[in-house]
Amino acid sequence: MKILYGVQGTGNGHLSRARVMAKALKAQDIDVDFFFSGRDANHYFDMQCFGQYRAQAGLTFATREGSVSIAKTAWQNSLLELVKDVRNLDLTGYDLVLNDFEPVSAWAAKSQGVPSIGVSHQAALQYDVPKVGNRWFDQVLLNYFAPVDHALGCHWHHFGFPILPPFVEVDANVAYNSHDILVYLPFESPSAICQLLSSFEEYQFYVFHAGTAPLNCPRNVHWSGFSRDGFKAKLAQCGGVIASAGFELASEALTLGKKLLVKPLHGQFEQLSNVAALQLLGAGESMMSLDPQVVKRWLKSPRPEPIAYPQVGDALVTWLKQGQWHTGGDLCQTLWQQVELPESWRKKSP
Repeated sequence: MKILYGVQGTGNGHLSRARVMAKALKAQDIDVDFFFSGRDANHYFDMQCFGQYRAQAGLTFATREGSVSIAKTAWQNSLLELVKDVRNLDLTGYDLVLNDFEPVSAWAAKSQGVPSIGVSHQAALQYDVPKVGNRWFDQVLLNYFAPVDHALGCHWHHFGFPILPPFVEVDANVAYNSHDILVYLPFESPSAICQLLSSFEEYQFYVFHAGTAPLNCPRNVHWSGFSRDGFKAKLAQCGGVIASAGFELASEALTLGKKLLVKPLHGQFEQLSNVAALQLLGAGESMMSLDPQVVKRWLKSPRPEPIAYPQVGDALVTWLKQGQWHTGGDLCQTLWQQVELPESWRKKSP
């Protein structure tokens, strides 16, 4: 079996899931090529596990001051360029396109008649899971952004639907320190982040951000660019996580038993829906703006119990090799039977 794996490159969550899958595919000797879009090719990092991958522009969402900017998004994206990329992506020789919400490979598979399977958090939002701000545009986006023959979503809870558990690979907890806090707020300005954290001198904040730290950044705020290895190491030892409301980092925090405070990207349907799910499950707290009072209350909150999610990537690759791609519900059921969810979660439904 030869697979083309298309991955949405906007943000780091899709990349984290792809890294889990890359390891699982390699372990079972699957011939796979990786294809990324949604980010400038020069802005990818820690990509060694993907071998000689390809990257194109695709489509992405532009942000400004913590919100999706429709005007900026329209300006930065070219539908004509997307159509050109789809036509130029030759899938000859591939038996399957595996897709994580990546439009170029999805539409190329559709136009060339190559079987496609989608594995993404977005696919879970097709079900009646907790959702907020579900406009007609969001539903169109879910249906047509990256269409596939078979779709498997993933979420923190199955909510009674055929949804996979999260794809998680984390370092074990080491030297746990409740006063060390990891901060990942990529859509907020460096000055706003430092201002938010400035009054909590008894805590040490480890900020991962592409921007440069302000000159007046507090001494207890430790600033660095994004490194996957450094990020995972700090995540393993911290007491809590302040982050945007992306899916993968929250999944890692839940797996490690880290308390979680999220600030969603306004105008981003997926992140707003993630907040709704976390609130329903009682799995994390949220703030709609950078509010120091919310941070103050959250810092004093207790540590949750970790959740041992199974090795979803390994099970998914075995299922892919079997070729019975209409049996995704059976795969989901088998994996959830391996999960011991918190007692308070077990009867939750949207």
